[in-house]
Amino acid sequence: MKKIHFIGICGAGMSAVAMMLKDLGWEVTGSDGSFYPPVSTYLENSGIRFFKGYRRENIPAGAEMFVIGKHAKLTPHENEEVRAAFETGLPIKSFAEVLGELSKDKENIVVAGSHGKSTCAALLAWCLKRAGKNPSYFIGAIPATPGKSSNVGRGNLFVLEGDEYPASNWDARSKFLHYRPAHVLLTSLAHDHLNVFKTVADYRAPFKKLINLLPASSIIAACADGDGVRETLADLNREATLYGLNEKAGWHIENPAYSEISSFDIANQNKKIVRIETELLGTHNMENILGAAALLFTLNLVTPEQFAQAVAGFQPIQRRLDKKSEKTRIPVYEGFGSSGDKARAAISAIRTHYPNRKLMVLFEPHAFSWRDRQSLPWYDDVFAGTDKVLIYKPPENSTDQKQLSLDEIVERVRGANIDAAGFESAAIGLEFLDQSLDENCAVLILSSGGFDGIIEGAVNLLEQKFQNQR
Repeated sequence: MKKIHFIGICGAGMSAVAMMLKDLGWEVTGSDGSFYPPVSTYLENSGIRFFKGYRRENIPAGAEMFVIGKHAKLTPHENEEVRAAFETGLPIKSFAEVLGELSKDKENIVVAGSHGKSTCAALLAWCLKRAGKNPSYFIGAIPATPGKSSNVGRGNLFVLEGDEYPASNWDARSKFLHYRPAHVLLTSLAHDHLNVFKTVADYRAPFKKLINLLPASSIIAACADGDGVRETLADLNREATLYGLNEKAGWHIENPAYSEISSFDIANQNKKIVRIETELLGTHNMENILGAAALLFTLNLVTPEQFAQAVAGFQPIQRRLDKKSEKTRIPVYEGFGSSGDKARAAISAIRTHYPNRKLMVLFEPHAFSWRDRQSLPWYDDVFAGTDKVLIYKPPENSTDQKQLSLDEIVERVRGANIDAAGFESAAIGLEFLDQSLDENCAVLILSSGGFDGIIEGAVNLLEQKFQNQR
């Protein structure tokens, strides 16, 4: 048995790779500075021993390798545990490097883009699993289906959620450039991660490198409606299997019907292929399902009937518009609010499915892009369609004077004629929520961080105040 230690293990990608190595027989330990659901719960149930806080004493005797996350504080200068790891002289890798090694002999399907990656990757893995392909997979989130975020399968296919963010503090290459793609599903190229990619061109450059890694025989399933997708493919002179919401793309959606179980037809060149039923909310999730279908059908990996059966049983990923409770009369969902596009899609989905309810949004500007002054225009329209927005303070480690303050964010949202209020503690936020709620509300929680326990507090409040009597 080999021993490996993860520093920064509570990241969604880090924990998924840690579980993969544990399944392969490695003895895995880890540490992190902060733990919050759903990854903390996932780790607690995993059997992996981990430590809260960074100390050189966390490193187990006999460790043979380290995997270190990509975080500003995970450097030898800032972190004594990282410093101790480097002092050992043992191999140190990013999780992307580990995945590159694990997948090097597989036929890799890389899912890339500025949004929809986790859902599309989980859909592909679930459909291939249900079709008996026994795939390997890596998902940067906690999926209800296929049930865990990573797997080493006996089949030749490996589904990889591909992140454009740098692999580590010592490796500026995007994570997905380690993955040796055979095929790519490309969702969108909307400018994101402004702390790393200062311009749109900077952001799209690694995606061009990813596509240039593909063999000539590869399939690229690309969203025709995705920002910058058509232009990028044209720049590279690459053909793609296009999918989108209307018939302008070869693969498209017809006859959508929105309800608790939504349905739509998947069509190709205006010919109906199969009718789909799904629990997933929103038009953007129909588009995610369509992207998975376009890739799988083009590669002849599943039949339309197998695909429809798998999608009917597919459940929302945690933090991707999953319903937080069945015990309250007020519908409450959590969306992954790491960018403006993701927030807009989540708000649109709740509006579509609950058109007659007042929409209350609890929002934390946790991701750097929300706090970057360059992103201030996001707030002019991102909350369109909401009735009230409660905004939590930016993270306390935001010491850069160029970053936005809570007051600036609230003022900008109010300037867009949205009823908004800011708060600086969980107690005050929950008090504001309590005062704003009535029977005709729907609640959407948007964050990509821990949100200071507010998620659990809001759900408890709703369950107590609006208990479902059924």
